[in-house]
This record gives sequence, C-alpha cells and structure tokens, in this order.
Amino acid sequence: LGSLVSPEMDRYCVGFSYFMALSLLLCQFANFSSCNFDLNKPITRPLRSTRHKDASGLNGLPKKSSCGTERKEDSKQPSLIPPTAQQNAEASTKKGASGDSKDDFCPICLDRLIKQKQLRCKHTFCDECLQASLKHIGPMCPVCKDVFGVMEGDQPDGVMTWSSDSSSLPGFSGCGCIVITYTFPSGKQAEKHPNPGQPYQGTNRTAYLPDNEEGQEVLKLLKKAFDQKMIFTVGTSRTSGLDNQVIWNDISHKTSKTGGPQRYGYPDPDYLRKVKEDLKAKGIE
Repeated sequence: LGSLVSPEMDRYCVGFSYFMALSLLLCQFANFSSCNFDLNKPITRPLRSTRHKDASGLNGLPKKSSCGTERKEDSKQPSLIPPTAQQNAEASTKKGASGDSKDDFCPICLDRLIKQKQLRCKHTFCDECLQASLKHIGPMCPVCKDVFGVMEGDQPDGVMTWSSDSSSLPGFSGCGCIVITYTFPSGKQAEKHPNPGQPYQGTNRTAYLPDNEEGQEVLKLLKKAFDQKMIFTVGTSRTSGLDNQVIWNDISHKTSKTGGPQRYGYPDPDYLRKVKEDLKAKGIE
C-alpha cells in the first residue's frame, strides 16, 4: 500500500509546495485587498495602483504595485540637475529677484554702470549714456518715458493765433468753438532737422476746439507745446509724400468741424481726452 500511495503523495506534496510558493510570491508583489474586484460589475476604468514600501524587486524583475501594474515613483523625485549646478541656479535666481544684479548694469549700453546717474523715476544710467540720450530725445527717461525737464522740439519758426466762433461743433451744441491758426513761412533747415541747410516748405493749418472749460484747458496746453516747439516738425508729408515739409508732430488736431474721426472732425467724444494724452506723453500737462 505504501508503495502505491507514495507516488501520489509525492505529487501532491510537490503540487502543494508549488502552490504555497506561488501564493507567497503573489502576496509579496500584490495587494489584493486594494483591487476591489466585483464580479457582478463591469470594469469601466483602469484599476488603481498603489505604492507599497515593503515591495521589492527580485533578480532584475520590475517593481510592482497592486493589481500587477508597473509601479510609479512618488512625485517627490530627486532633481536631475547636479547639486552644484542647481545651487548656482537657485543663487542666481535669488540674486536676480533682489535686483542687485540688474541694478549693476546700464539699460542703454548694457554694460556695468560708470559714474551712475539716477533719475527721479529711479532708473539709473551711466553719466555718458544719459548725456547722449538727452541730446537724442531730450529730458526723458529712455526706459519709462518719464519727463524730468523741459522738453523742446525742433519745430521751425512760426506763429500760433486763435479766435472764437459762435457756431457750435457737432457733439458740443451748448457752446461755440475756438479756431486755431498755425502759420509757418518757408525757411532753411537747422542742425536738428533731417537735412540741415536744405530749404523746407512752409504751411498754414487750422484746427478747432469746443469753446467750453475743457476746450480752453486744451488750448492752454497746445500753446505751451507750441512755445516748446513740439506741435510741428520738418519731415516727409504723409498726404503728399513730399520731403522737407512742415508736418504735424504726433499731437492730435481736429482740422475739420464735421466728418467725425475719419475726416479729422467732430463729433468725437474721445478727442479731448486723447489730445491731452498726446500732450502728456511729450511732458505737457
């Protein structure tokens, strides 16, 4: 009997040992309790995977998480940047944030400051760079355009006059209008003009303002800009394309009583605000 039973028992023992070893291996690499299998429900989304601190690889096998999926590392991964390079980058970032590095350089020549000069807007420049900027654009910060002195343009010699008219402008029916006349005779260009020594063609221009409180305010600002030679300049006419002409210098004017903004006339409810912005950009306020 023993000889008959022994082979069967041997096969049973081997099979049982294999089953136990396999069970142990599966328990080591999988957490069946987290899989939450429900045979009565269809699987509609991927199974969750969780990380287990006690799971370990075996002879080159990939580490596993629950349900047999490949394990994903924690989001707090060590940086791939070498420690020394990372420390240098962080130090550089902190230095840039403090402004120390930025303040050491001139925004004009992009080199280290020499005999630095700081404007009231707090921007700092090399003294030589600032002097060159003053000759080029006048007393205006090259960075933020803040005007720190009296601006003077290159407007040629001319005359500005104005008078009142009882007729009202569209959009300003409660008052008359102010008629401004600019007169420029022909002449010869100065050193600050595009072609020094060459002649320029004179012009006569007429503009209109409402004769109310805000219109009177704008008239005073325009007179101040005219005295600082900023309303006109010498250049190429946008309408005729001719060179060496007396032309507008980027301060909005209404040269027609009617026609709206498309024809440089009224009504235009934004005009008075816009012309004051144009004047402020040139330091007139």
